[in-house]
Amino acid sequence: MSDRPPSNRPYDIVLYGASGFVGKQTVQYVANHPDHPSIRWAIAGRNRQKLEAVREQLGVTVDVLVADSQDQGAIDAIVSQTRVLLTTAGPFALYGNAIVDACVRYKTHYVDITGETPWVKTLIDRYHTQAALDGTRIIPCCGFDSIPSDLGAYLIVRYLQREWGVACQQVNAYFQAYGGLNGGTLASAFNLYDSPGAAQMGDPFLLNSPTAQPHAPSPRDADPQAPSYDEDLKTWVAPFFMGMVNTRIVRRSSALYADWQEPYGADFAYQEYLKFDEPLAWFKAAGVTAGLALFTGVLQQTEVRSLLAPLLPQPGNGPSEQTMNEGWFSCELVGTAIDGRKVRGLIFDQGDPGNRATVKFVCESALGLALQTDALPGGSTRGGILTPATGLGDMLTERLRRAGMTVEVRGSFLV
Repeated sequence: MSDRPPSNRPYDIVLYGASGFVGKQTVQYVANHPDHPSIRWAIAGRNRQKLEAVREQLGVTVDVLVADSQDQGAIDAIVSQTRVLLTTAGPFALYGNAIVDACVRYKTHYVDITGETPWVKTLIDRYHTQAALDGTRIIPCCGFDSIPSDLGAYLIVRYLQREWGVACQQVNAYFQAYGGLNGGTLASAFNLYDSPGAAQMGDPFLLNSPTAQPHAPSPRDADPQAPSYDEDLKTWVAPFFMGMVNTRIVRRSSALYADWQEPYGADFAYQEYLKFDEPLAWFKAAGVTAGLALFTGVLQQTEVRSLLAPLLPQPGNGPSEQTMNEGWFSCELVGTAIDGRKVRGLIFDQGDPGNRATVKFVCESALGLALQTDALPGGSTRGGILTPATGLGDMLTERLRRAGMTVEVRGSFLV
């Protein structure tokens, strides 16, 4: 049963960008969801013909709304009709500004799948105060970046506080994954390195307000640059290519919870890595680290990138159904309490992370915002430019579990 409050808006959720590669998957996910009979929804984008083709292809009976992302008036007309706006139309720094602006003005909750932290920083600077006053939840980064990292760290911290009565000093996340890239993700990455804000990405506290840093930046907050042997996992790890996104989101969650007098810990730190199994774990870690450095260098060189672009997936294209279905991801977490005791956590699911998992994450986020307002952390008055942990928290954890995802904290372990 829904605890949805009365609303005179015709829709609970609008899916914007619904004709894109990931967008089509969000339409299919919502249409097949057990909660589907409880929601009023529509699909939206800039091309009516493509949207109607998606509707026909998937066999769904749903309204089609049309607005170019640069047409503020048309975007306003869509946003004003819904309680929650989910968008998969990236790069978000190019196509997301009018949508977020309308969501703040019309007090419409918002989720997306961006990993563009400089853009998220601009949203915080422009809109956090107003959205917080109004209780509007604007929650970027609700895909594979950055829900496993952010929700995982949150669950570890709260477990230590609830079960052991101790603060958390450190959470490390260790990723393994298999899947394919879609063209939209690559386009967002390319645009990110072309943007004026690219130079900001190295700031470990990019998304924190200047007064909200839990402690002065320390070596524990620096992005890993080299392979290392991890004593907790007894294997080699390497820098994770999404770490520069995810760590900033987790640190923002920690800072926001500290502002609300629900701190993670006075000296809390978070870091994440790619994990490699034996045999040849060191060799794998070193090879991936070198490859990541090379790829980052290519992203920063416009001329070299333009030569490679025709060989890579284009926006609207992505991996095959078989690749997406055979994909998987694992996020292992190790939390260290201030007294040195440790707990483990695990977030795992079948389906490739950039498509299947991302779709599950963002759709469950939007459905929860629409259907479970009473279960949202902080109650109905919480708002701002939030994170998955601060805006969705335990409610999203339970939704993901019901959707078949493993999300658990496994208690103490010996080192």
